[in-house]
Amino acid sequence: MKRRIRFLAGIIALLLLTGCVQPVSTPEEPLPQGTSVRSGDICYVPLDDRPDNRERVVYLAESLGYTLLLPEEDWFSTTLDNQPLNAHGTQYGHRAALYEWVLEQEAAGCDRYILFVDQLTSGGLVNSRHMSESLPVPLSDGTALTEAELLESLMTTLAADENNAVWLLDTVMRLAPTVGYDGFGLAEYTGLRSFGIAGRPVLTGSQLTVENIAAGYPLAADGSALRVADYGITADMAEDYFAARERKLRLSAQIQSQLTQPGYERFRLLIGIDDSSEADSIQRSEIAFLRQGLRDGDALLSGVDDLAFKAVTRLYLNECAVPVAPLAAVEYFGGTEDQPACDYDYQPLNVIVDEHLAYFGMSHADSAANADIRILVLTQPKEAGQKAAYCRALITALQECEKTLTPVILIDAGNGTYGTQFHDMLVKDTQLGYPLSYSGFLDMAIVSGTAISHGIARYAWLANGNGLSPASNTAFCRTMAAGIVLDLAYKNDVRLDVIDQARKLGGDANNFYAPAIDLEKLSKTLSDGMAKSAKPLLKNLSGSHLLVGLDGGEDSLAGWGDASLSDWCFPWNRAFEVRMKIQVNDLTKPEESFVQSLVS
Repeated sequence: MKRRIRFLAGIIALLLLTGCVQPVSTPEEPLPQGTSVRSGDICYVPLDDRPDNRERVVYLAESLGYTLLLPEEDWFSTTLDNQPLNAHGTQYGHRAALYEWVLEQEAAGCDRYILFVDQLTSGGLVNSRHMSESLPVPLSDGTALTEAELLESLMTTLAADENNAVWLLDTVMRLAPTVGYDGFGLAEYTGLRSFGIAGRPVLTGSQLTVENIAAGYPLAADGSALRVADYGITADMAEDYFAARERKLRLSAQIQSQLTQPGYERFRLLIGIDDSSEADSIQRSEIAFLRQGLRDGDALLSGVDDLAFKAVTRLYLNECAVPVAPLAAVEYFGGTEDQPACDYDYQPLNVIVDEHLAYFGMSHADSAANADIRILVLTQPKEAGQKAAYCRALITALQECEKTLTPVILIDAGNGTYGTQFHDMLVKDTQLGYPLSYSGFLDMAIVSGTAISHGIARYAWLANGNGLSPASNTAFCRTMAAGIVLDLAYKNDVRLDVIDQARKLGGDANNFYAPAIDLEKLSKTLSDGMAKSAKPLLKNLSGSHLLVGLDGGEDSLAGWGDASLSDWCFPWNRAFEVRMKIQVNDLTKPEESFVQSLVS
């Protein structure tokens, strides 16, 4: 189904050769607004309170007409060592309050659920890596449940309502716990991660049981005992590590076993692989065990902090009035797509992209000309001397998409190897707000899942005729702005200043409370830096066009309203991530000169 405006070939060539495809200035004439589309409520228990698990999930859900029902933030928050504790007196989430809250939503008639298992059973992702023993969950009525009982009870209750659609999100424990939590430092992290990467006995078929996997934790690939001292860790650290892994794996196995029983047909299990490796590491048999327990509709994919994005999108695709299965042309620039995008991936980049396409029901087009969506991916450079050429080739492809109104997903998997070169080209020569989605921020393991989930979500929304919904367009622009600003302004620019300032103040950029340093000075460094660094990005976004339809006519195009940012802060009191408030005005009519340049 090819329904897009075709630009005259000669004009395209001229524009591309002369570099005349520039961000445009959109007039402030408002676009006629449609009626906001209401898709329903989703009961959501986040993995933790970081932006990728909280507000960015809210934006994505709202862009699809959903309202995300969230519990009290304190109930799903994580605090690092020496930082103020949650109101219930811990560094991790309130498992009992969350369990009872979900039951309250069920009693109130909610019928969509996206629930992170690590939060419900362990109080969040970080704490799940440190819990080496089962801790009872005391409820408000005085009774206490084991974690296994909590899971069984919750799943049984939600399964009793045949109208419920339930998404359980689980994770494969990463190779080492989190620095700055439970007394765990960088030296311990480095040693334990090396210990985790070391080859273990590879189990297959009937050998894959929790007992066999746990028995192999202390063993090298040849079956001999690993020497923990060789990795700079103690025997006690190794024993706690093994116990935490086994506890988590047993809970995952319980979920898969319960899902095979009658009545769980409307449940879906989505498992993310966190901080992994291509080696036959301690995760290898865990991953194989969980993979063989998947049912049709379940999945195990690379990435953890994008799990909620994938669940929201897949939920919407399941509920679309008009089914969507677009053809995608995936185009790599850089020449290393057959390798992992970073040291923390367990598969080559192109394999990870293909697995995500399959999960969302997308197939490969035989050419870009016959694709419904083009996916442009910048990889790490195969030849360092060709960096500029790789960037320019991608920019040219993106410009062509803009001029032909082709839906496009943009992924920067360069892992910082291009410095600011690629970003500078994007700002100067393209409309940052045009793509269906963009991702390049922080962990490479999540960029594919983040970009593809957001991109197919927007495409499906437009394919179902909802492009003029004011509320959804505002939410879409917010999530686009968040991804672009966090990557182009914060990751490779302002974050470096924050890290430097933290060191000058005598502190640790990984935890501003270890030791406690002047947070006001750090906040000023952040806000001043972002005001300067984000300014050209916001100008570009405000002058961008975006798709509000797929029919290729003038009505399928709109202009961004003015975008602004405020209220910058560090949600975990560390430099790794930041939070902001995003304001986007109503969409405007597209610039007439740009419309006139599009010829059918």
